[in-house]
Amino acid sequence: MTLPSHSAQAIDEISKEIIEQLQEDGRRSYAAIGKAVGLSEAAVRQRVQKLVESRVMQIVAVTNPLELGFTRQAMISVVANDDISGTADRIAELPEVDYCLVTTGTADILAEVICSSDEDLLRVIGAIRGIDGVLSTNTFTYLSLKKQEYNWGTR
Repeated sequence: MTLPSHSAQAIDEISKEIIEQLQEDGRRSYAAIGKAVGLSEAAVRQRVQKLVESRVMQIVAVTNPLELGFTRQAMISVVANDDISGTADRIAELPEVDYCLVTTGTADILAEVICSSDEDLLRVIGAIRGIDGVLSTNTFTYLSLKKQEYNWGTR
């Protein structure tokens, strides 16, 4: 998914409250959310639909990759040529890449990958290195996940 490059969309306080309700429990009913934020169930449903359609938020099931048989996760940093954005777009197209961003510092691009084995990770690293615009990579293999939360709210 390519995120918009423009500044954050203006979201009113009630929509922020709805987002926070869903971040606490993505299965919370529209009726329960409506009660918490002071809207009808139908109004909440309509706002959620608009938030999803405008790509302000997604409603997804977050899984534990280890429990699904994906035994190797890694962050791959990439140094790219002049077309950093285009190179990042090509990397993001790989099915094993679940998170890809353009950054500053010693790397131009960071790509998180989820693989079924070390051999699979090696194959994905090779695929990334073969993408036009990739000059070099550095792989950080995850050994232990200490925190993964998606409830940071709307601040």
